[in-house]
Amino acid sequence: MYNSFVFFLLALSLSFGWSCSPTKDSEKLAEVDGTIITRAEIDRAGGKQLQNLRQQLYQLERQKLNEYIGATLLSREAKERGVSVSTLMEQEVSAKISAVSEEDIRTFYESNKARIGVELDKVHDQIRDFLSEQRATARKNEYFKTLGAKASVTTYLKPPPVQRADVSVNGAPVRGSEKAKVTIVKFEDFQCPFCKTVQPTFKDLLKKYDGKVRVVHKDLPLETIHPQAFQAAEAARCAGEQGKFWEYHDKLYADTPKLGPEELKSAAKDVGLNVPSFDQCFTSRKYRSAVQKDLNDGAQLGLTGTPAFFINGREISGARPLDDFSAIIDEELGQTK
Repeated sequence: MYNSFVFFLLALSLSFGWSCSPTKDSEKLAEVDGTIITRAEIDRAGGKQLQNLRQQLYQLERQKLNEYIGATLLSREAKERGVSVSTLMEQEVSAKISAVSEEDIRTFYESNKARIGVELDKVHDQIRDFLSEQRATARKNEYFKTLGAKASVTTYLKPPPVQRADVSVNGAPVRGSEKAKVTIVKFEDFQCPFCKTVQPTFKDLLKKYDGKVRVVHKDLPLETIHPQAFQAAEAARCAGEQGKFWEYHDKLYADTPKLGPEELKSAAKDVGLNVPSFDQCFTSRKYRSAVQKDLNDGAQLGLTGTPAFFINGREISGARPLDDFSAIIDEELGQTK
């Protein structure tokens, strides 16, 4: 499993020559017959596209830097133990990965059945391999963190200049401390399978950064592909009227993509709402304008898909892993110390 990784380590030790050098950042980028063109003007012209490209480059640089740091730590540990890198990886990673059981495969399949769209026997081996690779990566990362904790590691890679969007959260449902230093605004669609996938990440973030992070929900129902999403968003607002927005929110994601009127009313009963009051709110479409306002806010921010997130105004999109959120949150918390 780890032959390719070992070869990667060897290649790093032989061929890379990394260095830390300051970047010259002049505001004056060009001059045309005495008219100066500045970086600020280019940033405004490039807008979101330029910022996204800079962020992608930074993420790639950070990934490669972390790989190089891991390779350095691993090579040093192997030398201290008097074993090869491949032997060390076998002892500390391969030997400590639990086997993927049939129950694990079936559980994963059932949780993602709607998105997979085929019978289990047709994807059984792919799921097994995927879960095995996930566990190998998690164990490798865990071991690298252990090695890093024993060493003095200082990184000098800086993120690109941050462009922050001004995202209105007035009246939006909030989960977490109101005094949190970091606010994650999530634009989601209750029928979106990727929105459903990322929900456990938010629970992990709220636990990991207890009191330091809050999550704000905004709706971006994509009716052209998810015709039940708008009414689901309205229903969730009705649940919020009774103080149970998040309970209903979680129930909708558990039930998606089945979000017809009867399912929405059934969910209201399941989370303990006053059903007649919920029905009156839902059938009157009381919160139609509120959901539409979120849609308008998303359009003004240039959003065309879900899920999309703003961490203290810094945009990322897609069902990202926990580490992607943590990296930005850690930077924000560092800035607020």
